[in-house]
Amino acid sequence: MEPLASLATMAGAAFLAATLLPAQSEAVFVGLLAAKSVDPLALFLTASLANTAGSVVNWWLGRLVARHGVERLPARLRPDPVRFARAQALFARFGWPSLLMAWLPFVGDPLTFVAGTLNYPAGRFVALVFIGKAGRYGALWAGWLSLA
Repeated sequence: MEPLASLATMAGAAFLAATLLPAQSEAVFVGLLAAKSVDPLALFLTASLANTAGSVVNWWLGRLVARHGVERLPARLRPDPVRFARAQALFARFGWPSLLMAWLPFVGDPLTFVAGTLNYPAGRFVALVFIGKAGRYGALWAGWLSLA
């Protein structure tokens, strides 16, 4: 696979995985590391930035809901009420540090949505989410290196 195609594949998988849509990007990341088709640092940065961008979409949807109500969202974009309640409880309990956990499966995506519904500042949101997302891909990269 050409380097640009590898990075585009990674960007797409990472972006989708961070939205409220069900998807995962870890297998793509590790697979592309193993294929050695692209510079690992470029892959890491692409995955981290695209995953953060997907979370920004969730935050933005949360802002829309805060302004107009969840009923205005298309049905397929409405949050699962159970996951949404869990994310609200997590954010209420831990506040802004919980955004460092936006990479967690099942809770992370709704958490970024909740931050939007609470009008959490965009700049701080992006910084905290990026740190968490980059940390996850960094751990995957380190794990792959230790096994390779």
